[in-house]
Amino acid sequence: MPDEAATLALGRELAPALTPGMVVWLSGDLGAGKTTLVRGLLRAFHYEGRVKSPTFTLVEYYPFSSFNLYHFDLYRFIDPEEWDDAGFREYFNEASICLVEWPEKGEGCLPGADLLIRLDLAGAGRIAKLHGVTEVGKKCLQHL
Repeated sequence: MPDEAATLALGRELAPALTPGMVVWLSGDLGAGKTTLVRGLLRAFHYEGRVKSPTFTLVEYYPFSSFNLYHFDLYRFIDPEEWDDAGFREYFNEASICLVEWPEKGEGCLPGADLLIRLDLAGAGRIAKLHGVTEVGKKCLQHL
């Protein structure tokens, strides 16, 4: 992907293939475009508000008529007790799509992914690698 516009476009293309109940892990270095990808997804769902990284809040909530979307950023996640105390486990259900940045920080607490997305910086652009882990995740990728 050559630039931010391409990352937004990937999010817009991916959005229609996501279904409630899915868990998507977003990996990559700082600045690789994880939140930009989420912004593209949200724009495809007709969300026009500000999309910010939940680095300090750990989660941003976006309600839609037929599902809820939760955008997690576990970069500052330290203690697994935070996970249970905050009730995050309840957000992962059949009525929600959960997008998780820095999933490796939530190991042991975080439900498994249906879809893995890895974004890496490559010169002035980015490389996106998508991998369907479950049947739902593989079916999602068939739509791209």
